[in-house]
Amino acid sequence: MQSRGKSARSIISRCLMFQTFNKPSLSSQSTDRIDKLRAGMSSSDLDGFIVPHADEHQGEYLPLRAERLAWLTGFTGSAGCAVVMTDKAAIFVDGRYTLQVGEEVDVDLFAIESLIDNPPADWLESTIKAGARIGFDPWLHTISDAKRLVMAVGKAGGELVALDQNPVDAIWHDQPEPPLEPVRIHPLKYAGRGTRDKLRELEKAIKTAGADCCVLSDPSSIAWTFNIRGNDVPHTPLVLCFAILQVGERPQLFIDKAKLNIESRAYLTQLADLQEPQALEGTIARIAGSGKGLMLDPEIAAQKLALIAEQNGGKIVEGKDPARLPRAIKNEAEIAGARAAHLRDGAAFAEFL
Repeated sequence: MQSRGKSARSIISRCLMFQTFNKPSLSSQSTDRIDKLRAGMSSSDLDGFIVPHADEHQGEYLPLRAERLAWLTGFTGSAGCAVVMTDKAAIFVDGRYTLQVGEEVDVDLFAIESLIDNPPADWLESTIKAGARIGFDPWLHTISDAKRLVMAVGKAGGELVALDQNPVDAIWHDQPEPPLEPVRIHPLKYAGRGTRDKLRELEKAIKTAGADCCVLSDPSSIAWTFNIRGNDVPHTPLVLCFAILQVGERPQLFIDKAKLNIESRAYLTQLADLQEPQALEGTIARIAGSGKGLMLDPEIAAQKLALIAEQNGGKIVEGKDPARLPRAIKNEAEIAGARAAHLRDGAAFAEFL
């Protein structure tokens, strides 16, 4: 019992490391940051800019480098968006954050809107004037989200402008570097299926969808496919990276090699061609230029990926991430792991109480 108690306390300690109840507000610096953002918008001939809570992978939990919404507004929730115009600004949150947003954000700078009842697209449609140019970072919006924004802004007589550089990054001079947490191999006894078996299933799904290749941009799908784990974001053991699966060819994994030790590098080299993240755009451009059908999930994939393919004459096949359903169907090893995790969690919580 004493050993179990120590184990439970250790688990609780690790869990509490992820949470703090004394988060310093950033809103006191919002006025200066908004002024600088508007100056950058003016130099780019923009009337507005959209700042979502998102990264290139559209995850709920972000690395510090991607916390642009918190840096600009002070809001630290896991879902939200801000729209900054030349003469006004609004922040959009769902019902979970109704109280929190009022405590963290300067309401003299930002009007608080509902992310559900009056989302940014609707707000822009009813707010902007004809001829307005609204900027957005296409890495931070899904294909579907970008379509909704284009339609809404277009109805109001405006133009949605995809930017090559995020203007928040241009003024965030001490922006953190991308995470470089080490990659861990997820043992087969816990995964229940080997990567080669999974790759064969995904290749079959890509062919069935009428595509020649697929970009995996969801780190959860990549973690499942390649049986790897990491610590690039809080709360979920993910490695931030991209993968391209091509029918009849070796997969390509775009990952910062600084995350790999000898063991993980040797393991992944057997399964895929490893490339640095900077090579992703050029690879997609070459694939698009070759006439191959590129499969992208419009609900997950960044609009930037579609733009790269379109600008190089590519054929985009919209389809669901082929790993999403298979990774949701748990095998016996995964079910056993979930049960064991619940037992450990229950013991820790009982000890805590």
